[in-house]
Amino acid sequence: MQDGRVTTPGQDLLGGPPPTLLPDEPAPREALAAGVDPAQVAADFPTSCLAWAVLADQAWVEGRVIESYAFARTGYHRGLDALRRNGWKGHGPVPWEHEPNQGFLRALAALARAANAIGETAEATRCAEFLVDSSPAAAQVLNPS
Repeated sequence: MQDGRVTTPGQDLLGGPPPTLLPDEPAPREALAAGVDPAQVAADFPTSCLAWAVLADQAWVEGRVIESYAFARTGYHRGLDALRRNGWKGHGPVPWEHEPNQGFLRALAALARAANAIGETAEATRCAEFLVDSSPAAAQVLNPS
C-alpha cells in the first residue's frame, strides 16, 4: 500500500500500460509438439503466430531467407491483430514469460533477422527495438541480430 492505494504484484507504479497477455491457443502448440508439419498447422490455424514463427525459423535454417521474411511478417501481423484484440494500445510490455506471447515475439525476432539479411535495415532496426521494448527477456533469448 502506498498513500492509501493498494498495489498488485507486477503493477507498473510509474503509470505505464499493463502487460498484454494473449489468450492460450493450445491446439496449434500441441500440433507442432506432436510433429505436425508447420505448414499444415498454419493452414489449420492461420491466426496462430506460433505456427508462422516456426515456419519462419524453419525457412531460415534451410536458407530460404525471403520465405522466412514472408512467414515472419505474416506471424507479426497476426500477432498485432491478437494484441489489439486483447487491449494492447500500440505500446507496453508483452512478456516472454507468458507462453502464449512467445509466438508473436518469435515472429517479431524472425522478422528483424530476415529484414536485416535482405538489407532492409530500417525495418530490422525497428523490429529489434520493438522486441526489446516489448520484452527485454525475449530479446535476450531470441537475439535477432
